[in-house]
Order: sequence, then C-alpha cells, then structure tokens
Amino acid sequence: MRETSVLSVAPVVLPTSDRAVDLAIRISAPVTGNELPVILLSHGQGHSNNLSSLNGYAPLVNYWAAHGFVVVQPTHLSSTTLSLPADTPGAPMYWRSRAEDMTRVLDRLDEIEAAVPQLAGRLDRGRVAVAGHSMGGHTASLLLGARLTDPDDGTVVDLTEPRIKAGVLLAAPGRGGDALTPHVTENWPFFSTPDFSRMTTPTLVVAGDKDASAFLTVMGPDWHTDPYVLAPGPKSLLTLFDAEHGLGGISGYDVAETTDENPARVSVVQRLTTAYLRTELHPGDPAWQSACDELTAAPDPLGQVESK
Repeated sequence: MRETSVLSVAPVVLPTSDRAVDLAIRISAPVTGNELPVILLSHGQGHSNNLSSLNGYAPLVNYWAAHGFVVVQPTHLSSTTLSLPADTPGAPMYWRSRAEDMTRVLDRLDEIEAAVPQLAGRLDRGRVAVAGHSMGGHTASLLLGARLTDPDDGTVVDLTEPRIKAGVLLAAPGRGGDALTPHVTENWPFFSTPDFSRMTTPTLVVAGDKDASAFLTVMGPDWHTDPYVLAPGPKSLLTLFDAEHGLGGISGYDVAETTDENPARVSVVQRLTTAYLRTELHPGDPAWQSACDELTAAPDPLGQVESK
C-alpha cells in the first residue's frame, strides 16, 4: 500500500469523572480513505519527560497512519507529563487504569469522531488492534487475554477486550516469580503473577536478542519472548538481532535514551508490524507473508520470524 499524508490531532480530551484526570488522547489518521482499522497504542515508561504520553512513538504512529490505520494514543496516568501525587490510587504504574483507558476509547468512539470531524464515518470499528511497548506491552497483553492476580486483594483479574482482534507486543514484560529482580517483586508486585495461558488473541511479539532489561529480570533477553512462548497460538515472534529495549528507536525520532539506535531496525519494525496487522485484520491479505519473505531474503537479515 502506498503511503499517504497523515492528519494528527491532539489533545482530544474525554471527560472522565472516575479517573484522577480526564483522558487525553492523540488521533492520527490518513487524510484519505474509509473503513480504516484502528490501532490503540499504549506507551511505555521511559526516562524522557514527554515520550511516555500521547506525544511519543512518532516513528510507529506516523508510519501506521500513513499506511491506512487510525492510531489512538492515550496519556496514561503513569505518564511523567501528569506528575500525579504518589498517593494517587493505582500509583505508580496504574496497571489496571492503563487497560481501562483503552476500553474507554472503544466505548467513546462516537465522541472521538465528533471531536475530529475529519474522521466521521471513516472508522472500521470491527477491525481493532492494540499495540504496546515495554510497560505498554503489559497493558496490551491484559487486553489480549493475559491474566494476573491483583496483589491488593488476591483476585484473578481478567481485562480481556473482545473488540480487539489482534495485538503487537514490543519488548513486553514476561513471566513473574523467580524471573524478576528483587526490586520489581518488592515495588511492583503486579508483575509477579502474569498468566499468558489464556491470551488467545492473535499477537505478534517483537523482542530484541540483546534486550537484557537487567533492572526488571534475571532471565536476560529471553524474558521478552515469554508472551510468545507461554501463550497459545496463533502467535508470531519477530526476534531483532542486536536490538535492545528501544528496538532501534521506536519511541521517538532521535531519542537520546535509545541505546541501540538503528534506523534500519526501526524500518523493520514499521514494516513487519504493519504487515502483520493488515493480514490479521483483513484475512487473506498477503502482506504478512510478503514481509516475512522480504526479511528472510535480505543479504544480511536484521531479524527472524517464527510462528505457531
């Protein structure tokens, strides 16, 4: 599909009385086209002041929108841009609120279309995907069917969103228990009990083979493949060679915190994620197989794909 110009509108503010602050989102879309599928994008928790918000992930957002998707980016309560008090319920990671933000977006698409008249009647509400990087990958996994045990009351939490038909997990967290560092177990106990066994929604897991994430896990880079290994099919795994947590620089253009800056690697993520979602949301579309063949045929491949 040929690229088209992109319209991006922000902030669109959805009044939300049961949330610490109203929900602010960015909407990015191609300026032309109808029956456009929707991608909900959950940001991570990086060191920058603004990337962990509706202002981040431009390399992915602009590419996806230019190739026919409407991308919706909420600013989660965990964002540094909000700097909420430490005693705000759910702080500091707001794992449950993050997933609820996405459900709110889907519940209020009429309001979003009204706020952005250029979108009116152009969304395909039956074709919705979710993507997330790092902590955003945790959020996306819950919406795709992963469960966890609430550390506050011991209940099993199911936040599966049935309107979401496909997902992309980018450098997402893996299993809990003894795979975690003591710091994570003590300070973010919700990471301790993920259960991927019922994450049945089709998902592409993207992991870097140099993404040790030593502050989170003692298992090394393989930890980020757990959402693929421990979940039932259909799943695909894109392993990026020599990639670290930034996957080449997906969180923003020329971001100083990217430890593995590589525009070619970002291009692989752009192309493969776009192709995967196009095929999953439009069964029969050959984009995914074509993209995998192109990756394999490269003289010096930047990654490899396996599926189950």
